[in-house]
Amino acid sequence: MASIKVKFRPSTVAGREGTIHYQIIHERKVRQLPTDYRVFPDEWDESRSTLAAIGRSERKSYILSIRKRIRWDVERLRKIDRTLDAKGFAYTADDIIDEFTRYAHEYTLFNFMESIIAKLKQNGKIRTSETYRSALNSFRKFREEEDIMLDCITSETMEAYEAWHKRRGVTPNTISFYTRILRAAYNRAVEDDIIENRKPFRHVYTGVDKTVKRALPLGIIKKIKELDLSLTPALDYARDMFLMSFYLRGMSFIDMAFLRKTDLRDGCVTYRRRKTGQQLVIAWTREMQVILDKYPENATGYLLPIIRRPGTNERCTCRNVGYNINRSLKRVAAMAGIPIPLTLYVARHSWASAARSKGIPLSVISEGMGHDSEATTRIYLATLDTAAVDRANNLILGSLE
Repeated sequence: MASIKVKFRPSTVAGREGTIHYQIIHERKVRQLPTDYRVFPDEWDESRSTLAAIGRSERKSYILSIRKRIRWDVERLRKIDRTLDAKGFAYTADDIIDEFTRYAHEYTLFNFMESIIAKLKQNGKIRTSETYRSALNSFRKFREEEDIMLDCITSETMEAYEAWHKRRGVTPNTISFYTRILRAAYNRAVEDDIIENRKPFRHVYTGVDKTVKRALPLGIIKKIKELDLSLTPALDYARDMFLMSFYLRGMSFIDMAFLRKTDLRDGCVTYRRRKTGQQLVIAWTREMQVILDKYPENATGYLLPIIRRPGTNERCTCRNVGYNINRSLKRVAAMAGIPIPLTLYVARHSWASAARSKGIPLSVISEGMGHDSEATTRIYLATLDTAAVDRANNLILGSLE
């Protein structure tokens, strides 16, 4: 087994910080591993080979941080030494340093998540890879592009990340979405025996709050339909895609984008939901055809004017077009006097609400929306009936008068 010690080298210039390095001795061969940690001579306890008690208040947090990082570095070096020794082959101090350097490159959070993303794409899990990419991009912004070792992620790190989001007005569910993905990547590193579990997520929120479902009554849908948007093509297009989703029984935007021309035959659209794989059949109506006829025939094999250019990154195009539509729908909502944020997803909730208001059975709504079970539809509609419940409550209370 190797001997691993922490050493301090004072600066040759008086009053300047010195550097800390690690001395590794194995089979009487001495090697040094430099670090970028810098401290003043009075901050180093030579007799104990450790950082001294903090004397300068303005340096307290820095010294505590360096002390923690040194402890983790030494733990990592000792773990590498134990692993090499357990293999039963001859190794040198240089091998320990090489492995430490490789670890420092591969097992940073940024690099580790990049490797996960690459594997997900290779396995055809494109959507999951995109969620990991989104979480990584968010954390990179928080860190201002400064990478961090996996075993240097602490509860303080994650609490600061959560606070950073809150200051920017991000909703708890969105923060939790990013944090859960980061936790999944961290847990994978723990399972692979790359790091010890320091439980950095124990003080941050990783649940899912129940969100208020947004649905518009048929009168408002009609108002949106009747808006004159002929002078604003972008808003007109956004309104058309919103209505098309509503007409297609609240079809999700990604399913709309990937509808193929061959899916429309014998007066019906037949497709499989990308989320569940369930096959649905929808009658093609005059209202749908009116919207389709407004736009030139798609140059691709897709039916609707969403992915229009062959050879592009289709998922990326779909995502960008969706963002643009939702942005335009905010302006459409303002023109129609709609107080809630208008998005493509509102069309899906609005169709479900309209179906319920017309007395359509839950089982039919569930089948129409492509839900796996009626239980899912009940959850979906749970917050859409408050007006009806309130009316019933008023009738009950009125009977007491």
